[in-house]
Amino acid sequence: MPEQNPMVSLTVCVRDGVDWIDGCIESLKAQTYRPIEIIAVDDGSSDGSKKKLLAWHDLEAEVPTRILTQEPKGLSSGRQWAVDESKGDWIAITDIDVRPEPDWISKLVENTQPIDENEKVVAVTGRTVFEHAGDIVSRVRSVEIATKYRSRPRQTSLANGPCSMFERQSLLGIGGFDPKWYHAEDMEVSLRLMAEGGTIVYAPDAVVHHVPEIESSRFLAKRCRDARAHTRIVRHYPRRKRTGPGLDFIGSSTVVLAVFPLWLMALVSGIPFLTSFITQPDWSWEVAQTWWQTKLLLFTLILMVIHEIILWRGPLGVVNRGALKAGKFSIFEIFKIRNLTMRWSIALWKGLALGIKDAIQGKNGHKPMFGQQQK
Repeated sequence: MPEQNPMVSLTVCVRDGVDWIDGCIESLKAQTYRPIEIIAVDDGSSDGSKKKLLAWHDLEAEVPTRILTQEPKGLSSGRQWAVDESKGDWIAITDIDVRPEPDWISKLVENTQPIDENEKVVAVTGRTVFEHAGDIVSRVRSVEIATKYRSRPRQTSLANGPCSMFERQSLLGIGGFDPKWYHAEDMEVSLRLMAEGGTIVYAPDAVVHHVPEIESSRFLAKRCRDARAHTRIVRHYPRRKRTGPGLDFIGSSTVVLAVFPLWLMALVSGIPFLTSFITQPDWSWEVAQTWWQTKLLLFTLILMVIHEIILWRGPLGVVNRGALKAGKFSIFEIFKIRNLTMRWSIALWKGLALGIKDAIQGKNGHKPMFGQQQK
């Protein structure tokens, strides 16, 4: 490519991802765009990632690769250190469990030019394809992410962490990545850029592939972190104070939130009926059921019908039906989806509770409350 191409710095952070390092760095070095550099940060790994990452350090290579190491300080801290050390006009970010296609950077750069005078392109975000390995967790995740991208507009509100590129000066102008942020650093930066009049452009042909997310514990921990961080986003950037497009990447999580309360209400409302059924040997509809027990039973049944509608229709239904189509349609598969959805809902509520606690205590990027210092 011609010399006048803007320099792009490719940055990635890792903590305990030893099995993913080689695949990620190889895919970054295989980018067809030039000029580029790679900056990778080890964030206090304890699984051998630091040693494996350091083996890639080579400032004299055709694609200079610099490895930085730090104590465990978090993803935002690692991303910002990479930005500070970068030489590029544009800063690309990705994750260690991601494999960009060779033309990823080329496609991002192609979309840096505004299409009218109202656009000031400060970030370009690509498309992440979550691979699946046949299990229910990775199938659900794969379909969920694909559904979110399907209706995404050109001007978007989020430069996603695995597949985005920022104009360096604009990024530094809003303070970059704050080490105090707990998760969702990509969303926080995106909203700050838009608040300053910037435009984030979605480039669907700039594709990266995410390794299958097959462990339910990892999936649920991430959803809990998402919800925890979202409380900070909503508190600091309420819709009435934001400009530009609304949050377009929340997706099915808002629907999943309703699952646990529905089941809880159904359980509580059904207790009198179940107690009557178990304790009365001569149980019958005519004798055992009082008017309030009958109404509670009806309420329970209505809640269960609502749950089924949520499970199979709307945004969550698209995900669940898609996950079943990718696998074997059976009662066992349906049960696994029900189980995962319930645990997903509980993880979101747990995350929201932790986020509220963070807000009260002024931790993890929240503004101080009640005069305390932010931690």
